[in-house]
Amino acid sequence: MFDWQWTTEPPPHIVLRQNTNGVAVLPATLSGLRVLEIGHFVAAPFCTRLLADLGADVIKIEPPGGDPVRQWGEMVDGRSLWWSMHGRNKRTITLNLKSDEGRAIVHKLAEECDVVVENFRPGQLAKMGLGPDELRRSNPRLIFAHISGYGQTGPGRDRAAFGVIGEAVGGLRYLTNHPPGTTDLPPVRVGISIGDSIAGLYAAFGVMAALWQRDRTGGDGEARTLDIALTESVFSMMEGMLPEYGKLGKIKQPTGGGIATAAPSNAYAAKDGTWVLIAANSEPLFAKLATLIGRSEWIGKPGFEGNAARVKNVAEIDAAISAWTRQHDGAELLTILSEADIPNCKAYDSADCATDEQYLARGMVREVQDPHLGTMLHAGIVPHVVESPGEVRWAGPDVGAYNDEVLGDLLGFTPAEVEGLRERGVL
Repeated sequence: MFDWQWTTEPPPHIVLRQNTNGVAVLPATLSGLRVLEIGHFVAAPFCTRLLADLGADVIKIEPPGGDPVRQWGEMVDGRSLWWSMHGRNKRTITLNLKSDEGRAIVHKLAEECDVVVENFRPGQLAKMGLGPDELRRSNPRLIFAHISGYGQTGPGRDRAAFGVIGEAVGGLRYLTNHPPGTTDLPPVRVGISIGDSIAGLYAAFGVMAALWQRDRTGGDGEARTLDIALTESVFSMMEGMLPEYGKLGKIKQPTGGGIATAAPSNAYAAKDGTWVLIAANSEPLFAKLATLIGRSEWIGKPGFEGNAARVKNVAEIDAAISAWTRQHDGAELLTILSEADIPNCKAYDSADCATDEQYLARGMVREVQDPHLGTMLHAGIVPHVVESPGEVRWAGPDVGAYNDEVLGDLLGFTPAEVEGLRERGVL
């Protein structure tokens, strides 16, 4: 169980690591924290991956066939490349939660854990006898994090939802579009399951806040129950959208590649088709950029002085910048802008990210050995904890890879008992 209060020798479940000189260093930030994941697809597993990356012992329960997300994305020999990172640092076990024995094992696991993270439909785990009230009978200090589409209460709680629905209800999908009247195509999706990931981030933050509250007075605090909705997680990111509507009746509109409140700040095409982001919305930066593109007469001119004025004239400004950027290849353009110290960057694709020297220097692109897929590129760990950085201890494991270890070492099942569970379809 989670316990910060050791001063001489760490408890058995905390392993001191060694640096390259063989000197013991601080354990991972969340060493000793044990989390039970009863999750599938993206939101709950993303939350627990963040905790696992910082050292938490995450035990992920999957149905005997495995999490459906194992079939997502590009595959090699029937194995998801995404799963290698999505499931990393977790101990995966299989349990048939429709069986009495499977549910009984969940109760035993919950006794050994600090946190449960789940993203089933509201009330579904409670119907199986696995809700907070049931699991806390033997572990009253258990933090419980629910992640769902619309939350655990309210008239919409039973509605089906995936991340894309959360993005729509949260107001994001309406804004990820070109300005009104410029296209008949549907609003563009962000490109990843951003709604799920934002909900997972909020869940991880909530878990740590609840643990702090529970343990700050020597471990006597009351356990908290967290209720995270995909819709609300996205909605909370919408900046001034709601205040502007409430006070002015203004409905925030999509602006394509630009920003409604800052100018110039957009993506501009180079001669070779490269898209380059330029952000020059402060007075000194705008003056530099105006000089670069041969429009120095804009400096101090009414309509171009001050960000608010430039926002009103953004179409003219963007047109002039675009005419200039199209005279240069992308690499040349980036050099010119960087030498002028104007914030700029190519719109990165995956190859750009994988070779970026800053990412490589900070370990945000790292090679991980997957026992089935060989050398894999994984994104690094955020946040970076200077004194005890997280690490990728193993890639996403096979379905039920830790059945024997978790049931045997943690719960005390004998090999014969584990084999019996397999024969009865519990695992």
